[in-house]
Amino acid sequence: KNYFANQSKYMRILITGEKSRADEFRTNLLPVQEIEIDYTDGDEDEDYKAYDAIFDFNFDDSPEALAHYAPLKEKPVFVNAVKLSLAEAVYATDTKIKCRLFGINALPGFMEQALWEVSLYRKFETPELEKIMKRLQIPFLPVEDRVGLLKPRIIFMIINEACYTLQEGTAGVEAIDTSMKLGTNYPFGPFEWCDKIGIEHVFETLAALYEDTKEERYKICPLLKTKYLKGETFYRTKQAK
Repeated sequence: KNYFANQSKYMRILITGEKSRADEFRTNLLPVQEIEIDYTDGDEDEDYKAYDAIFDFNFDDSPEALAHYAPLKEKPVFVNAVKLSLAEAVYATDTKIKCRLFGINALPGFMEQALWEVSLYRKFETPELEKIMKRLQIPFLPVEDRVGLLKPRIIFMIINEACYTLQEGTAGVEAIDTSMKLGTNYPFGPFEWCDKIGIEHVFETLAALYEDTKEERYKICPLLKTKYLKGETFYRTKQAK
């Protein structure tokens, strides 16, 4: 079935996830005409078959939702797959996949970027992925189905290294952020990035990366772990967990 054969009809999209991330996605799609976006909090009674594509931004934390999507034959389903791979999620949930399953980086702050990273559960579905991304007018880069995808691996490793520098007392938070922005022309310093993305996402992704690779560069700095456990950020303090 070709879900996009009749371009005269509105394309219906269902979003599951935090409102802030849904708003990022909506902003990205503002230039696109004839798209209708609905939002759900993950209601089990949701009629998923009524939609042309599904986006689940909470999938990393609730992969059991795959049970709802898996039977949707040839339906494009995009899930946040940074803290775990698609293959891992399918294996863990013991699900037979009939939908077209794609992984994206839907962590806070990433969907507003011009180029998306997209992984595929089945690489032979690349032509179908290209069609829907063209319909959505979102440029994308196909990446391997691995924990951390591409950009989060790099940014979170930088954040972790910056935490080691801070822990050693070499420099303070603002000095490290400023030097990183001036030296690399990055839009944010590592601690600004961490606060923007959310320390829980940074910590949990690094933990998953270390478990997956056993590489020392992903071994979490004790300072970062302490702040995660206390529910703290670098520029403001949240209420402790």
